Amino acid sequence: MMRVRLKADGRIVEILPDGSERAILSQPDAGTAPAAGTQALASGNGSAAPPDAAYARGVRARTKLTQVQFASRIGVPIETVRNWEQGKRSPRGPARALLKVIDKAPDVAFAVLRKTED
Repeated sequence: MMRVRLKADGRIVEILPDGSERAILSQPDAGTAPAAGTQALASGNGSAAPPDAAYARGVRARTKLTQVQFASRIGVPIETVRNWEQGKRSPRGPARALLKVIDKAPDVAFAVLRKTED
């Protein structure tokens, strides 16, 4: 089983058996364009979407899952995903970290979440 950790600077690292860490994915350079779905403004209508809502919607959209499928895979009620995407609530703490891991390494995140026995 692969153990991973999300670092404070956004990097995802693998925890090796000896306790050391090896980078899996690195934070994109500051000069690169932001990922789709992370922009704060909604296009076309001039109204501002909350940044957390756009981020949550973008992460789910990049996984190509419906709201129901995404909620089921991450183990939250569908209402939670809807509230995030509509800007009624913002993902905090562990939920925000999980979204970042899914955004950077969706295959790894969903593989870990699929395992129900330890």
